[in-house]
Amino acid sequence: MCGIVGYVGKKQAAPILLEGLSKLEYRGYDSAGLAVRDGENLAEVVKEKGKLKELSEKVDGGRALKGTCGIGHTRWATHGAPSQINAHPHVSGNCSRSGSGAVESEVVGVHNGIIENYQELKDKLLRHGYQFYSETDTEVVIKLIDYYYKKYNIGPIDALAKTMVRVRGSYALEVMFRDHPGEIWVARKESPMIIGISGDDCYIASDVPAILKYTRQVYYIGNMEMAKLCDGKAEFYNLDGDRVEKELTEIKWDAEAAEKGGFEHFMIKEIHEQPKAVEDTLNSVLKNGEIDLTSVGLTDDEIKKLSGITIVACGSAWHAGMVGQYVMEDLARIPVRVELASEFRYRNPILDENNLVIIISQSGETADSLAALREAKSRGVTTLGIVNVMGSSIAREADKVFYTLAGPEISVATTKAYSAQLITMYCLAVKFAKVRGLIDDEKYSELISEMTTIPAKIDHILMDKERIQWFASKYAYAHDIFFIGRGIDYAVTLEGSLKLKEISYIHSEAYAAGELKHGTISLIEDDILVVGALTQPDLYEKTISNMVECKARGAYLFGLTMAGNYKTEDTCNFVSYIPRIDAHFAASLAVIPLQLLGYYVSVAKGLDVDKPRNLAKSVTVE
Repeated sequence: MCGIVGYVGKKQAAPILLEGLSKLEYRGYDSAGLAVRDGENLAEVVKEKGKLKELSEKVDGGRALKGTCGIGHTRWATHGAPSQINAHPHVSGNCSRSGSGAVESEVVGVHNGIIENYQELKDKLLRHGYQFYSETDTEVVIKLIDYYYKKYNIGPIDALAKTMVRVRGSYALEVMFRDHPGEIWVARKESPMIIGISGDDCYIASDVPAILKYTRQVYYIGNMEMAKLCDGKAEFYNLDGDRVEKELTEIKWDAEAAEKGGFEHFMIKEIHEQPKAVEDTLNSVLKNGEIDLTSVGLTDDEIKKLSGITIVACGSAWHAGMVGQYVMEDLARIPVRVELASEFRYRNPILDENNLVIIISQSGETADSLAALREAKSRGVTTLGIVNVMGSSIAREADKVFYTLAGPEISVATTKAYSAQLITMYCLAVKFAKVRGLIDDEKYSELISEMTTIPAKIDHILMDKERIQWFASKYAYAHDIFFIGRGIDYAVTLEGSLKLKEISYIHSEAYAAGELKHGTISLIEDDILVVGALTQPDLYEKTISNMVECKARGAYLFGLTMAGNYKTEDTCNFVSYIPRIDAHFAASLAVIPLQLLGYYVSVAKGLDVDKPRNLAKSVTVE
């Protein structure tokens, strides 16, 4: 949520800032703004409600803003409605209602996150003579920095430190001080921020794609740390104002990985990248035909001692965890709970020292998941992060890390990251089953062999995507769609329903098929679409029976099953087939037609596939 960028160096800042913000549009936003400073001149602030292109046109692609030091922001409204005056950057002085122009303020800044005690701080500042022009919590924190800076006559680091101690909430802050030209000062708590270095240039961003064009050498600023950026150098400080030494990290993603590459949308490109994401992630732990978790940090002794596993995640990552629960319990016979991260730490979870808490997050910055990780660690429980971003907060704080190698995922609706998360679940389940003596060498090799076929089988499904496109056009303007399945099929329909609703805005729900008669079947009426997943042989007949009940009430049936189950056509109006595979791994194939269904429905409706309304790629605030 929200995107922040910054640049200080020898080049003109505004075009770089606009370019960086364009790479962060997927995060979701409703307004955008820049603050650029030319030497010792006052900072020039320009901001606009709406899309980034409107801001870019206002500043002639950045050419109308001169200066080599600047900060930028795309805002996703929290405190205060979307408007020009509420857009960032914010200033410590008072400004015109337009919110733009040269500003004489001591402090100019942008902020990603939420200040929970902003009203208390605002009341304090009002008592000290400050006036407020916006409804945002960000204006409050910028003026609080100004207050400490002036009251104690201290430098930027001390002013930021005093502010950080006083503020409750999450933030990634970028500020410029009038008395310190050519410098940008940053501070971080919870919200993501990376700092890139290239020669005499420093870059700041809330996510990797914003700076890939310029550098792959980055620093990860730690929680409750600050930094000064100038002259191609980054100096880091803790809350006591003491210097902190850090090492540069090389980002392995290349800039082309974050481009569309000839596809109409990032989502369809990323759907096509799933075979590689699965293969790369699997091969990261597959050594000489066996699953080796040395890089993850899990030992056989730790696996043998496990008494239970809790998987904690949000959204699609939670759905991947649901699949993992079915596979892990069946193969490894370990009790598994799958918890929503937003609920986990508020329900006083029961954990013991032989539990493993697995946190799944594409970004590694999801606020609720990060909070759940810290809750588990506070209870002395071993934690394993499954993340796609090296150096992210969850990756740094978890006891052990399993990286998904999906590369940068730009579309808000996740596809390849979800598929990479599924393969990590399978690897853990198969390895745990082998170590705990639940499967023999022959079954172990058989399961690994099956996993290695997944990439090619996904490619095979994608060769027939036009058939799904044709079907999607028929239901592009449906009002309600239901997804049903049992076992792993139920878990995958949860993801299929989410894909459809988040990018097509059609109301859809997923239900365990056996629950239909407990209320939901009352919603079935003529021509309503019911999508049934039928990939689990032991549950096939049960789910078909539930679909027949829906058909008897006028529903149109879409059956999703394995090749060879041609009798499905006797019941369903439309059938999509996936290649045959061990049923434990069927979710990796079954999800592909469901992703394509959501994508093509959205395209047929002419919607913004990659940036659906009201959604952000990473939810970095609670």
